[in-house]
Amino acid sequence: MFEFPRMFRVRQTFDDTRVASIPDAVAEQLSGSSLAAKVSAGQSVAISVGSRGIANIAEIVRAIVDYVKSLGGVPFIVPAMGSHGGGTAEGQAALLGRYGVTDAAMGCEIRSSMETVIVAQAKEGFDVHFDRHASTADHVIVCNRIKPHTRFVGEIESGLMKMLLIGLGKRNGAVVYHQAIQNFSFGQIIRSVAGEVLNRCPIALGVAILENGYDETAAIQAVEPQQFESHERKLLLRARAMMPALPFDRADLLIVDKIGKDISGTGMDTNIVGRKYNDHVAREDEFPKIHQIYARGLTAATAGNATGVGLAEYCHQRLVDQMDPVATRINCLTGGHVTAAMVPIHFATDREVLAAAITQAGLVAPADVRWMWAPNTLEISEVMCSEAYWNQVAERPNLQIVHPPEPIRFDADDQLLEIF
Repeated sequence: MFEFPRMFRVRQTFDDTRVASIPDAVAEQLSGSSLAAKVSAGQSVAISVGSRGIANIAEIVRAIVDYVKSLGGVPFIVPAMGSHGGGTAEGQAALLGRYGVTDAAMGCEIRSSMETVIVAQAKEGFDVHFDRHASTADHVIVCNRIKPHTRFVGEIESGLMKMLLIGLGKRNGAVVYHQAIQNFSFGQIIRSVAGEVLNRCPIALGVAILENGYDETAAIQAVEPQQFESHERKLLLRARAMMPALPFDRADLLIVDKIGKDISGTGMDTNIVGRKYNDHVAREDEFPKIHQIYARGLTAATAGNATGVGLAEYCHQRLVDQMDPVATRINCLTGGHVTAAMVPIHFATDREVLAAAITQAGLVAPADVRWMWAPNTLEISEVMCSEAYWNQVAERPNLQIVHPPEPIRFDADDQLLEIF
């Protein structure tokens, strides 16, 4: 029988900047924008909504819908999420429903389709796609969170500009653009395609969202189309500054209870686990440096899409059973990240996985093994840490011990007792 390290619970302090009232913040931003001068009574306004687990997304979108109605416009919602939801119109509408974005809750129609129109040809030589329903609208409002991308690095990463490509380009566009990124830089493709969309499609406004370290809405900002690039650069810097991190920058094992597309585009945020550039090892200048990752299951909202499981060295059998191989395959092939769908070593019990993992820590006594355990990569304000980290906590004013070290506990079936 293997001996495992004792674990203690740590609470972290992050930037807690937070919007007090979502409806008021949205109304204030939109009323200060050019939208009222653009939208006439009776005109249609498409509002793009993506597949990420953005905090308060239903409330934010409903506030946008209400403001458009106050102008006499006729809003409708367009799922803007590339190949997510199994790459089907029904699947994408269902994804929005799981976030509370439904026709009834939003007070307007959701028009979901995988069809696109070709609006131009990029200078790099490929077609530029745009959602068919959005193309019929008089105006389009692009809504998305600004945050560091999970695979690409630059002044522009994940946000409004990317939504113009991968989101509103649907699967047709996502496939082409991810292929093009193999030949050109991410920065070049995002600027090239977004430039064509902004010039040729009725983009009226952007609504940018920032979140704090506790996965709460920190800021909402209306952005004029001509300012997408310049404002997004500034907002990305703010987003990076507010982004949380694991309490320690080196570990032998990271246990993650749930991965999923609602958590991150790669199931688990590579910015958090230190695998943005390579699936299984941090780059020399990249932190944290996690030797091995154990993914225990999928979120309900990911609906079987296990993209990102390939970043882990171990997973639980339940994750394999929960996995929708078709949805996972479609998403990973579309995104050009084939290895993200690869199934790692898996066992039927948590005890078996941890027993395997501890043999890979080297010639280290169990008490000195460095393990961290988090519910997912969005919720890391409280993390379980092995006793090897105990003395480091005193050196960190942003860390507070919530519970002293205790043995890892299993049930009668050798499964971990849930603690988050």
